[in-house]
Formats: sequence, structure tokens, C-alpha cells
Amino acid sequence: MNQSIECKNITKKYGEKSVLNNINFTLEKGKIYGLIGRNGAGKTTLLSIMSAQNPASNGEVLVEGESVWENQKALDKICFSRELNMAPNNGNGLVAMKIKNYLRLAAAYYKNWDQDMANKLVEKFELDPKKKLGEISKGMLSMVTIIVAMASKADYTFLDEPVAGLDVIMRKYFYDILLQEYEETGRTFVISTHIIEEAANIFEEVIMIDKGELLLMTNTAELVDSARHVSGKSEDVDAACKGIKTYNPEIIGRSKGVTVFLKDNEKIDSSIDVSIQPVSLQDIFVALCQEEV
Repeated sequence: MNQSIECKNITKKYGEKSVLNNINFTLEKGKIYGLIGRNGAGKTTLLSIMSAQNPASNGEVLVEGESVWENQKALDKICFSRELNMAPNNGNGLVAMKIKNYLRLAAAYYKNWDQDMANKLVEKFELDPKKKLGEISKGMLSMVTIIVAMASKADYTFLDEPVAGLDVIMRKYFYDILLQEYEETGRTFVISTHIIEEAANIFEEVIMIDKGELLLMTNTAELVDSARHVSGKSEDVDAACKGIKTYNPEIIGRSKGVTVFLKDNEKIDSSIDVSIQPVSLQDIFVALCQEEV
């Protein structure tokens, strides 16, 4: 069986505005993926299309070879847990819904729901099940979405900004239970987050999108290993990086800094007086969003 999710030529337009442009990639089962992009890059739209909550303008999503759209068999394998909209005029009744009732709805929807796990997480997060969603903090709302994602036991689980509003202790706990669940079950997770460095070590692969375009999808460790920041006098940096594509130039007076991604046959000329430093995943993303030079 083809155990994967395939995005084929996914395009999304709202009127004349294009939000996603011809996105193509395959998620292999049994990995943790990081989905990184700026605000408005199309991350949430992409996840909503992948989970059939939003139709694509063009293209298709296949879950283990079957279209996800209007296909309950495929949808049973997916959970998309996203930020809850507590705007009083959203018209969906969430503001007045109690936590316990929201989780009861989730339990009815997800066929593999693990009530024991849900109860354990409610206790760990110190949530009052009788509280209304409209009465709790942003961090507590994030806890509720985490509970749904984890307890759903869905083969393919997408989390959109799961740690928004959580303090550092609870963020660490989330990553701990995510890794534990992954190791025990082999579920596939896609985590969309702006807190890149904190989550970088758990991403086996990273997907970067910008302005609706797929920048790259690759192994995280290999990407970080290939990246270097080279700085020094402008002419020395240019000479040391001769023949290598450079990104995100930072020029201050006669000094210059660039980011490079070394291919197998490429080397920075270390005999030239320049500083060569490793680059974090967050800085790699910033560099790739800039114009190549």
C-alpha cells in the first residue's frame, strides 16, 4: 500500500488573489514534518486543503492513493487540529461551548479516539472541563487543540501553531508527548509553527513555503549541515565563495555576510581571512526568503 499523502499541483485562489501556487510534495508515513512560512504564506490554507476542510482551486490531495475530497475513508486517517476562533461573531457556537462538550464532539468524530489519553492530558494541562471555550486563555485553547490532535490517534495529524500562548514548561511538555506518541505509534505529524528553533530538533523533514510557493522540502539535518554563514571584508567573502550561490547578503561598510548551501563538490576557500559559522534553521529560512545573489 502507498502509505503517504501526495499533494499534486495544489493551487488556491480567492478571486484574483493566488494563495498557493502549484504545490507538489509527498509526505511519507512515519515522520515528523515541520511546516514553516511567514504570516500569510499559505500554511493554514495548505493544511486545510490537505484535510479536505477547504477545496483546492486546482490539483488534488491523495491519502494512500485515494482522493481526500468527499472521501470518508481517507478523512478517517486525518486530524487537522487548528487554532480555535473565539471571535464572538464567528457564528459557530464555540464561545459558549464547554471544554468537555468540545472534546465529546471530537470523540464522536474520530473513530480511533483515545479517551484515556484525553483525560490524562486534561489533567496534565490543569484544564477545567466545565469551563467555556470563550472563557479560557489563548494558551488553554492551544492545550485543547493539542488534546484533540493527540487523542484522535489519526494516522496523519496536522497541528497549526500548537504552542501559541503556552509557557516554556508547557511547550516542552507538548514536544515530549509528541515524541513519545510518535515513537510508540509511528504516526505522521505535520507541525506548523513560528517558533522554529525550539522545534527544529524534532523535525525529521522541513517544508518551507513563501508567498504561496514551495521553497523546499528536505531532510532537516542535511539542510542544516549544508548551511554556512560567511562573513568578513566584502572582497574576501566574494573570493571565498567564488562559484557558490549566496543568499541574504548583509553589508555594513566594507564588511559583508552571506549564507551559502554547500553541495557535495563545493567548498568555501578557508585559506582566505573570513569567518565561517553554522546556521540555525530559523536563519536558513530567513536567508531563503531573500533574493539569491
